[in-house]
Amino acid sequence: MLVRTLEQAQKTPRRVTAPNWESTRLLLREDGMGYSFHITTIYPGTETHIHYKHHLETVYCLEGEGEVQTLADGQRHAIAPGVMYALDRHDEHLLRARTTMRLACVFNPALAGHETHDANGVYPLLDDEG
Repeated sequence: MLVRTLEQAQKTPRRVTAPNWESTRLLLREDGMGYSFHITTIYPGTETHIHYKHHLETVYCLEGEGEVQTLADGQRHAIAPGVMYALDRHDEHLLRARTTMRLACVFNPALAGHETHDANGVYPLLDDEG
């Protein structure tokens, strides 16, 4: 059984930061679950271009408000506590935060742990060595 707290994980390399967000990766590939699980904070007033070419992601909003916009069709969806969205087609999208948003995120395949978005919004598909 794996047991860890968010507070503990935030004090380790499992906490990854970027200009628009920070993410604490509670489960990673090395944990052997087949997916990774993260608590991610999106900073208020930001817009983040994301395109997970190698990963599928499900997101559940715990707090805050914003929107997600898929670039292929321009559709916008409001994000607020209780809203879930799944990027089931490797959807290229923009994530905008009006207020600080805390999100629970699941990635398949699991992240190695230190990934950040490249210039195209993509997480590379990394091995554990990086």
